[in-house]
Amino acid sequence: MEKNYFVHPNAIVESESIGDKTRVWAFAHVMNNVSIGTDCNLGNYVFVESGVVIGNRVTIKNSISLWEGLNIEDDVFLGPNAVFTNDMFPRSKRHSGNFLSTHIKKGASVGANATILCGISLGKYCLIGAGSVVTRSVPDFALVTGNPARFRYWVGKTGEKLSFDSNNSAEDSEGNKYAFIPDNKTGMVKEL
Repeated sequence: MEKNYFVHPNAIVESESIGDKTRVWAFAHVMNNVSIGTDCNLGNYVFVESGVVIGNRVTIKNSISLWEGLNIEDDVFLGPNAVFTNDMFPRSKRHSGNFLSTHIKKGASVGANATILCGISLGKYCLIGAGSVVTRSVPDFALVTGNPARFRYWVGKTGEKLSFDSNNSAEDSEGNKYAFIPDNKTGMVKEL
């Protein structure tokens, strides 16, 4: 079977489930039972453990380890040295086998050196600031920063800050429209 993806000669790829136009660069290791979509880019020193699912057009920058239980949807960006976990109570030589799932939704971006604890989800098109420590789920279109990461403001698909008018509507520079729906916490944003 002809492979329509690129694997650097110094990479190890054990999985057969890799989409067309995907690129796996030097010293990356993709274990068996990993699913990677089309047109993805896995940088140098990326490690992908069995059971990880990666969607289409995902960018995974250098020096990131992706652990069992991680599900990454389409168009996600993972900045260099981002850290992911799958065990809330790790101990040497004691493995419960009950790894917590983490879900990264379509279009989310994770900044360089951010740490994402397991068992949470990162919402659609959310933006995680560089160096942040994310300990709970992040809503769609939210920008969070800090340790622990806290909500700062809403962003659009372009990543720019959204400014809502008196009708709770906003538009980004590409013409995408959004509605802010208030609730008793931070509220939520929906794309129109």
